[in-house]
Amino acid sequence: MQTKEELLHEIEALLTYKPENKTTINPNYLEFLELEDLENIKQGLLDKLGKLKEEDIEWLQQFKTP
Repeated sequence: MQTKEELLHEIEALLTYKPENKTTINPNYLEFLELEDLENIKQGLLDKLGKLKEEDIEWLQQFKTP
């Protein structure tokens, strides 16, 4: 089982779509969030990231040469 701190770091990494725009979350929020909350946030981001990657692939397909 992951700790709140580990989940927070993973969420920060998922929010940082571009490395030059690093996203940080104040660790004081961990006091108010349960593990289940953090896991749900992480899963929601993973779902959105997967969808975004699919959209990027579809967009790139238009430039593919036959």
